[in-house]
Amino acid sequence: MTLARLRAEWAPDPTRELLAGLVVALALIPEAIAFSIIAGVDPAVGLYASFVIAVVTAIAGGRPAMISAATGAMALVVGTLVREHGLQYLLAATLLCGAIQIAAGLLRLGELMRFVSRSVITGFVNALAILIFLAQLPEFRGTGPVMWLMVAAGLAVIYGLPRLTRAVPSPLVAIVLLTAVAVSAGGLGLRTVGDMGALPTSFPAFALPDVPWNWETLVIVFPYSLTLAMVGLLESLMTAAIVDEATDTASDKSRECKGQGLANIGAGLFGGMAGCAMIGQSVINVSSGGRGRLSCLLAGVLLLFMILVLGDWVSRIPMAALVAVMIFVAVSTFRWGSVMALRRQPGLSSVVMLATVAVVVFTHNLALGVGVGVLLSGIFFAQKVSRAFGVRAALEGDTRRYEVSGQIFFATADAFADAFDPREPVGRVVIDLRAAHFWDISAVGALDRVVLRFRHHGVPVEIVGMNEASATMIERLGTHDRLGDRPGAALPAGH
Repeated sequence: MTLARLRAEWAPDPTRELLAGLVVALALIPEAIAFSIIAGVDPAVGLYASFVIAVVTAIAGGRPAMISAATGAMALVVGTLVREHGLQYLLAATLLCGAIQIAAGLLRLGELMRFVSRSVITGFVNALAILIFLAQLPEFRGTGPVMWLMVAAGLAVIYGLPRLTRAVPSPLVAIVLLTAVAVSAGGLGLRTVGDMGALPTSFPAFALPDVPWNWETLVIVFPYSLTLAMVGLLESLMTAAIVDEATDTASDKSRECKGQGLANIGAGLFGGMAGCAMIGQSVINVSSGGRGRLSCLLAGVLLLFMILVLGDWVSRIPMAALVAVMIFVAVSTFRWGSVMALRRQPGLSSVVMLATVAVVVFTHNLALGVGVGVLLSGIFFAQKVSRAFGVRAALEGDTRRYEVSGQIFFATADAFADAFDPREPVGRVVIDLRAAHFWDISAVGALDRVVLRFRHHGVPVEIVGMNEASATMIERLGTHDRLGDRPGAALPAGH
């Protein structure tokens, strides 16, 4: 790798990378603590995980400028495991999760992202933006006008400062200014980062999980590990696609899978919970000018530095400042153009997007929402393709000629079989497949049924115009005949 390429990948603008990493590190602290609480573990578990995962993915991940750390989606998965078996089993599950993700990367499963439609991605992004916004609302409960004023002031700085200068990320300036105001005014009765949980005071220690390394342990942790791996890869690959679009650059999805796996193994070995990419922090990073791996590396390093060295100061940051930053992230993440596009785009695309949003928001399950979106996309696509299928029949003397057009697969196989009349008194049948293609075993089975019905009624069948791919499939899977065995066998196009 040349020096120019290395710099482009790691630090296109070192100053911006440093400042972006600092903003992200500040935003990671309260979230890591909150996610630890959701998982039912000590705040140190989430903070250590965020440090390790951010550093490892910065080096080994496939998407520069994307932030990975402990996340709420992963924390929701492991709550039951922690309650029933304790922290050590969570660490074991995290190790196995990482191994599964590495295997997925080696199998290049990340390439499956190309089958996720734009409507699903848009719905995922919008749902996540809504969840980020809704997660800030509890901070306003039981507060007075000071909280509202501080958040409004923070948003004014975040949106107003870029009109004057972009030398410094506006979210960082908002955090510093609001912290200074709160500290100088005696706190103003606002909740702070320190109120969320005690910050750790020592470096994470390397240790294997203290669990029995036997089959019983595997049976306990494997279901959680598999779910963690799936949720983590799904959220990471979706976030990578979003950062790809925001930065107009490409990412290596298979490398990202392996990088996430290595990061989770590292987290498990250093007392941390499983994590994955974070769309909110990734948006903060990109919005603050982060484009390379350096900002991600610095986010992890600065996170650990701040909680160990500057813990007293970090604990004084008012939550109002971080709420303002996260509201900014939610507004920036939401695809506002998708709302206007609802009236212009095909109705089925809108249904997919809205269904994805609804399922994610109401269940807080990102994997379930995306799964529903992908399923609907597949169903609607199959319906659309099936409408383009047709069979036209014409009588030529004592020969009935059927001209088939469109795609023959599971959704059109029955319609294909029903389009033929084996009882018609004709001397011969020709099935012209020049404008058709057979895709699966359902299509082959339908062709078998048609040919065998005609032969049962003593009508010879000739199949013409079949393309080579369809002919190869029917030769391998068909039962009515073998290509070239006897007259009436299917012939590839051009024969």
